[in-house]
Amino acid sequence: MSGRITELSKDDFDDFVSKNPKVVIDFWAGWCGPCRAMAPMIERLAERYAGKVAFAKVDCDTNPELVKRFGVMGIPTLVFLQGGERAGEIVGLVPDSEIEGKLREVFSG
Repeated sequence: MSGRITELSKDDFDDFVSKNPKVVIDFWAGWCGPCRAMAPMIERLAERYAGKVAFAKVDCDTNPELVKRFGVMGIPTLVFLQGGERAGEIVGLVPDSEIEGKLREVFSG
């Protein structure tokens, strides 16, 4: 995992979000093939948007409270938070261009 992506749990989630106004959370699991396929895309985007958008991962198997809190029904799920509020999401394996388009849409300005 990239040094630009923070692994979060229920214990540090709220603190991380409060310190970062623009956040992308990747809900994933180690057994999930599409999650593993999307990981390099997320790492590239985390590098590209370093200093502008904070990227984090939440392992669904070890953080069921966060899965429930965000209503995650399928993985991978990307949740976009702006100012701590949900501003968008993407469910499923998608091309990095779609993720980048959502980044621009949600965090423009």
